[in-house]
Amino acid sequence: MPEIKKKSAFARAMKNTNQWTLSYAKFMCNLSNKGRLKIYRKLAALLRNRFSLMNSLDMIYNGLSDEGAHPNEPMAIAVSSWGRALQEGHPFSEALKGWAPSRERLMLSVGDVSDLESALMNLIKVSEGSSRMIRPIVSAIAYPAFLLMMSVLILYAIGVYMVPPMLSAAPGLVWTGTARSLVNLSEWIQKNWAIAFAILPVIGIIIYATIGIWSRGLRIRFDRYPPWSLYKIFTGITWLLALSALVKGGVPVSIALTSLRKDSSRYLRDRIDGALFHIKNGDNLGQALAKAKQEFPDKQIISDLKVYSELDNFEEALDKLANEWLEDSVYLIEQKSEIMNTVALLTVSGIIAWAVFATFDMQDQITSSM
Repeated sequence: MPEIKKKSAFARAMKNTNQWTLSYAKFMCNLSNKGRLKIYRKLAALLRNRFSLMNSLDMIYNGLSDEGAHPNEPMAIAVSSWGRALQEGHPFSEALKGWAPSRERLMLSVGDVSDLESALMNLIKVSEGSSRMIRPIVSAIAYPAFLLMMSVLILYAIGVYMVPPMLSAAPGLVWTGTARSLVNLSEWIQKNWAIAFAILPVIGIIIYATIGIWSRGLRIRFDRYPPWSLYKIFTGITWLLALSALVKGGVPVSIALTSLRKDSSRYLRDRIDGALFHIKNGDNLGQALAKAKQEFPDKQIISDLKVYSELDNFEEALDKLANEWLEDSVYLIEQKSEIMNTVALLTVSGIIAWAVFATFDMQDQITSSM
């Protein structure tokens, strides 16, 4: 087994780190998903080449701290903390407590006593799969939201700067048709401009705050439409990838589901609980998800799981299904994004067209009254 000369700088590095610096390092480590994955990838490569875990962390720490010249780098402090915890006898997954999300620690705990390298690679696959979905989801929400806010701004500009001078040109005129609707808008938006600008952000905040909490009643129907459908797809694929990684690591399905629910939103917990209830009554994973009647994670996935759950190589089949659905989901989200962008663009175009037509109508009525 390859060995390197340990510098055992972990204890010294942690001793020279004050509480504020430590707290800041934990915050940055938790925030930097990319930084953690980079460390996990290096660690897996070193373990694959038969370096010990402690030697691997020593090498990574030396690289992050520039051979100890910059020991206060957040990720260097993180690695030194992990090494110190290992020296005190804690397993690697426990060493990451406070430095990484609990779901990551859960997935790594599978490899603590068996195959940490494989657990790290599974974790990297799950994290990268989740990250691949974030960009199209952000695109699907951000651009339509921007266009809708532009619509409000256009309506405000028309109602405050364009209509009042035309009203002054024909005082007392009784407006009709589209001109009347434009006048009504102008009067409303001048009195309620704060409401006009706040309504979309407030709706967005309410959806964001409740999307992971609201889980019952009409939620199943709302899950068919954006943005709830996007949340369902993202939550479903990350859940299936994590479940696949745990099952592939030898964890029974019921135990894996119980473990995954601990760090889940209320939305996901309700769906896991629905499946667990039927699994404990003897149903396989696909049957349990179908009987839960929550259409989670997806009707077609449930149908496939009914078949795959009966196979001897269920672990491999689940892993393949999760990865195939990841590819399909990214494509599906991109399609939904294009549809939402098109609808938002047509909405803005329709508002502009209506405003232009109504303006011409006002001019015609002013001319006719003279």
